[in-house]
Amino acid sequence: MDFALNDDQRAIQDAARAFAEAELAPHSARWDEDKHFPVEVMKQAAEMGFCGIYTGEEHGGMALGRVEAAVIFEELSRGDVATAAFISIHNMATWMIDRFGSDDLRGRFVPSLVGMEKIASYCLTEPGSGSDAAALRTTAVRDGDQYVLNGSKAFISGAGTSHVYVVMVRTGGEGAKGVSAIVVEAGTPGLSFGAQEKKMGWNAQPTAIVQFDDCRVPVANLLGEEGAGFRYAMAGLDGGRLNIAACSLGGARLALETAQEYVATRKQFGRPIGEFQALQFRLADMATDLEAARLMVLRGAWAIDTDHPEKTKWCAMAKRLATDACFQIADEALQLHGGYGYLKDYPLERIVRDLRVHRILEGTNEIMRVIIAREMTK
Repeated sequence: MDFALNDDQRAIQDAARAFAEAELAPHSARWDEDKHFPVEVMKQAAEMGFCGIYTGEEHGGMALGRVEAAVIFEELSRGDVATAAFISIHNMATWMIDRFGSDDLRGRFVPSLVGMEKIASYCLTEPGSGSDAAALRTTAVRDGDQYVLNGSKAFISGAGTSHVYVVMVRTGGEGAKGVSAIVVEAGTPGLSFGAQEKKMGWNAQPTAIVQFDDCRVPVANLLGEEGAGFRYAMAGLDGGRLNIAACSLGGARLALETAQEYVATRKQFGRPIGEFQALQFRLADMATDLEAARLMVLRGAWAIDTDHPEKTKWCAMAKRLATDACFQIADEALQLHGGYGYLKDYPLERIVRDLRVHRILEGTNEIMRVIIAREMTK
């Protein structure tokens, strides 16, 4: 049992950290304030391979493992949580096309997605089916060599900006076995978008409803087989949950580091507040919880990389623990700053807002508990 990163992994970590410090962290507050989607900076991330981390090498991906992905996303999110989280979603959608698409589909889309010439979104959630994802109602009815899509998807990151949408649709009967996955390109007649959502956090990426009204898509854009789409979506979410958990690690780490610096210099009652044992104990708990969360994320990543039979359970455990713990760490860091933590002069309030949604998306933490319990009682 070796808990150390190897030389290659440390080099990857260093590269991601340097990119985050130079290209993300200096702009994070402004992107949040202006609700700016930093596409050009994400293209720079693509030049470093960060937009095709675990996509195969045939079409330009790095073909790394999920451990390396977790390391990268922790570092990127320390620079900016919202941007790192979107890059994680783009990676998930790109991987799904590369993993389950035909040779033609992969050749058409993957190279431009890996290079971020095109941006990808993942479309599963609907206005009426959130946690009960297998109850989705968006339909795809075959008409010759096309599918005709009708329905809508909600809370879609990148909606209206992305060029490629990996969409879960109903091609068969009720339940998971009636779901398929299909790639829809921006500009397809019948594809439209709702107004941009006004959100608590994640302001550096757009979010909107994706609407399909007699939207005709070539049958050749189907991922894999009809009826296998829910399985593909869940495979994508195993890794997606780890990615979001890793993004929580980076935000919480920045919050903890910020709190450590603050309590070392802030004086009350004639001495730095960091000298008070009560605050030292709180910092110790925050550091312990952060390390425990990181170990759970790496454990889940290892499970995917080794195709462990319980990988879905381990990923759900990692997502549940890390996103809960990291949000609490960020909230505690804000509390340690007192009134200053509530001001935008410090990054704490932004980190708290950005990390809060991680407990909801990629499956709520309540659903993570359902998955874990179901695996325990098989």
